[in-house]
Amino acid sequence: MLKDFSDVSHIYIACGYTDMRRGIDGLASIVQQTFKLDPFEDSIFLFCGRKPSRIKALYWDKNGFVMLYKRLEEGKFQWPRTDNEVRDLTIQQLRWLMEGLNID
Repeated sequence: MLKDFSDVSHIYIACGYTDMRRGIDGLASIVQQTFKLDPFEDSIFLFCGRKPSRIKALYWDKNGFVMLYKRLEEGKFQWPRTDNEVRDLTIQQLRWLMEGLNID
């Protein structure tokens, strides 16, 4: 069952490019090793590859990881492309991102 993510502690966006062939373990290792964050905290982590029309989200729901994948049929996400940076978004910035707007 999907959760309402509006009450999570943090919404992190992995800026730059992520290899979208990675699964749960690969994305969790990016969170731990590259960004020095805990993938088991009450946070959602967002990733985007070279194609800005596809994103993945990783979330720990206290019983296991949930990985969500979204592909836009038209348009693209306005994804920040600063390499190896993670940003903490507000719920409003997440809404803007999902609507194809710039988060800045």
